Amino acid sequence: MNPTDPSKSRSALIRNWIVGAGIIVLFIWSLSSLQFDGIQEYGKQVMLSIWDGFTHPDWGYVYMSEGEDLLRGLLETLIISILGTFISAFLCIPFAFWASQNMSRLGIVSGSGKFVLTVIRVFPEIIMAILFIVAVGPGAFAGVLALGVHSIGMLAKLYSETIEAVDNGPREALVSSGASKLQVLRFAVLPQVIPQFISYALYRFEINIRSATVLGLVGAGGIGTPLIFALQTRNWSRVGIILLGIVILVIIIDLISGWLRRRII
Repeated sequence: MNPTDPSKSRSALIRNWIVGAGIIVLFIWSLSSLQFDGIQEYGKQVMLSIWDGFTHPDWGYVYMSEGEDLLRGLLETLIISILGTFISAFLCIPFAFWASQNMSRLGIVSGSGKFVLTVIRVFPEIIMAILFIVAVGPGAFAGVLALGVHSIGMLAKLYSETIEAVDNGPREALVSSGASKLQVLRFAVLPQVIPQFISYALYRFEINIRSATVLGLVGAGGIGTPLIFALQTRNWSRVGIILLGIVILVIIIDLISGWLRRRII
């Protein structure tokens, strides 16, 4: 059939219009479910107070010799992110091979692995943090476990896609020469996937830095804990300096991680 067939072009145009109309209807339906009662009476005053706190941050909170301060909170957040990423980067490797279609002749094996990874990804980090807080108590350890377990689902998914995309030539050559499965894995698969594994782990580390700041809001350690206290007490100048510190930390980590990923790949 001629690719410029008018009937084919007309059907594609109709399909696009139907999809566009469906999106508009879905958007309008979503707006209709919102309930907006207007701005509260003291909303303007609160917003001005927040703005004043952000423009006049509490610089004295950056370092306090007698107790918790911004630098200690950011350091704890960084440690939680590093440990959580390390845990997930190694523990997800068996899950990745389990979910890879080219690592098993039975589709049910890889299918069950993908199902398990989907179940793990269902639970957000903050839900994981609440569960681990109940199990091990509040603090940084619960945050590390929450990030580590939650990141397994996404990292293993990315790892499995990398494994499925490997060149089968070296693998088939080793198999035909009588190599064992362990030797095939060691010499044919791992050399191809390790650089991409490291790149994905660094990318996940960038995400975990942001996630670790949120976990502290529920008591899982990090800079989020003093942030929620400052929000509850309406200490906007302290909120401002904490958010400024988070922004600087995230920018630095993004720059370092991006440079490392470019060097690896």
